[in-house]
Amino acid sequence: MAAVGAKTGDGRAVRLVGAGFLVLALAGFAVAARAETVITSHAITTFGDPPKYVTDFTHLDYVNPDAPKGGEISIWTSGGFDSMNPYSVKGRSAALASAPYESILTGTSDEIGTSYCLLCTTMEYPEDRSWVIFNLRPEVKFADGTPMTADDVVFSFDVFLEKGLTDFRTIFGQQVEKAEALDPHRVKFTFKPGVPTRDLPSSVGGLPVLSKAQYEREALDLEESSMTPFLGTGPYMLDKLDMSKSIVWKLNPDYWGKDLPINKGRNNFDRIRVEYYGDYQAAFEGFKAGNYTFRNEASSITWATGYDFPAVASGQIIKTELPSGAKANGQAFLFNLRKDKFKDPRVREAIGMMFNFEWSNETLFYGLYARINSVWENSDLAATGTPSPQEVAILQPLVDDGTLPAAILTDDAVMAPTSGARQLDRKNLRAASDLLDQAGWTVGDDGMRRNDKGEVLKVEFLNASPSFDRVFTPYIENLKALGIDAYMTSIDDAQMESRTRPPSYDFDIITGNARSDYIPGSDLKQYYGSQTSDVSAFNLMGLKSPAVDRLIDVVMAADSNDKLKVATRALDRVLRAERFWVPQWFKAKHTVAYYDMYEHPEQLPPYASGELDFWWYNAEKGAALKAAGVLK
Repeated sequence: MAAVGAKTGDGRAVRLVGAGFLVLALAGFAVAARAETVITSHAITTFGDPPKYVTDFTHLDYVNPDAPKGGEISIWTSGGFDSMNPYSVKGRSAALASAPYESILTGTSDEIGTSYCLLCTTMEYPEDRSWVIFNLRPEVKFADGTPMTADDVVFSFDVFLEKGLTDFRTIFGQQVEKAEALDPHRVKFTFKPGVPTRDLPSSVGGLPVLSKAQYEREALDLEESSMTPFLGTGPYMLDKLDMSKSIVWKLNPDYWGKDLPINKGRNNFDRIRVEYYGDYQAAFEGFKAGNYTFRNEASSITWATGYDFPAVASGQIIKTELPSGAKANGQAFLFNLRKDKFKDPRVREAIGMMFNFEWSNETLFYGLYARINSVWENSDLAATGTPSPQEVAILQPLVDDGTLPAAILTDDAVMAPTSGARQLDRKNLRAASDLLDQAGWTVGDDGMRRNDKGEVLKVEFLNASPSFDRVFTPYIENLKALGIDAYMTSIDDAQMESRTRPPSYDFDIITGNARSDYIPGSDLKQYYGSQTSDVSAFNLMGLKSPAVDRLIDVVMAADSNDKLKVATRALDRVLRAERFWVPQWFKAKHTVAYYDMYEHPEQLPPYASGELDFWWYNAEKGAALKAAGVLK
């Protein structure tokens, strides 16, 4: 077998394998073996474009490579935890429980659609991406000092395929033929024929790598809740915990990857501490008292009115807004489409019309937010206006066979309803009333809406956040004015997880997220696919749409960025027409407050605020705050 090598402009090595002739003497002729182009590179991009960072880069553009190491940063979260396993639906895993784990490939915060070698030096793959080989770094070690090998990678893949989340197993099982260790530091994934392979090298390269020896020695189980953390290769490891009160992660002083170019200027804190609080206001008081030191403020009323205490006035606490180029997170009221009462889209549309975002933003949110309309809000993947000719070409076959209504080809993309300055918008009330009448939910003498079986239209909102009460209350009042028996049930975090996880799905409406990625692919089957709708921890709505399923396949098969955008916009258009949500709000900035002992690069990347990643501790400032008695 002959091999001919060359270098591409971005430093990728290309070799032609099998460019020889096999002579079949008895038949009297020669057959040319097909030449297969194999690319060897330190990175892979979705559509084969050159990555931003070439092979000899020294550090990421948005970090300070000379950032000092040391100190502690502390944050808060709500509820509690009873597990250190972040990969099981059983139990509630501790905050940052996935911090100890690395994957073969990693991304950056200033680039979309590129994966770089982390646990590998290079990867090899053919142009059709039907397989990938990762050349692993021999210096990679788990937190206990034992080396990571190809056997650990294969084991991790197998255990996730056998015991990972059901929706993950369903999709990956259809895509990956096998994983095999070629030698201690080479692992190969072969993909099944007939499936789109565009994203598969990055997908398998993004799986966490666990220690096979520890998993078997300690008889661990990926499906079960456990207080024994898996061994990882990452920079942070468990330091100490106080059950459901706090947890501390410490920097591994022997972290194998600290000098890699992709890690320069990152992982700067000696410790990351997480404090648990029972409610939002208690957490804010804890911040004011110095019990933790960094706060990403999510409450508009607290941001607008709560930061008037002395430490802010004196400059000991910095309150600031940082730029963000990230897309919205899809926050929304999500319907449980498994419930018969929500089967008719007119019912869902009517309920959505009664949420008055404009009044809420002005009255409750101090004008800080913008409305979410798209699953890909604040990105160029969002559908706008009427479909482009390219979108029509994708949608037309689904109209022709009756899967979609013809109006999808001519109507504007569905937008969230707009409301007036009063809490109860009378125009929307009348329109919503007509929709419910058409759907067979008519008003009786008592003002309540019933179907032809005499059943009252009841809608329960589950709420695990007391700070959200002020949002639910006026919305529920508006629904009552429509004749719906709407009410809120307050529960704790553990109950919320129990009632929204598969297989129970015991809810009517919850606040959740319509998920999306910048480079959508097979993840969409977990988020919106019919096949996983009754087992998914992500498709909480239970969306089952033949049109959506077929459009997901189109998105997955897109072989250029332009085609991906068109296909995703067509999918976005259809998802919004399903009305599985009442979209909420987002802000295109980070509102943060922190004690003045942290510093960050002047130019932050567009897709992350990065406080736990590439910020650093100023020891002199920290000492001054402690000397002043501001911090405990």
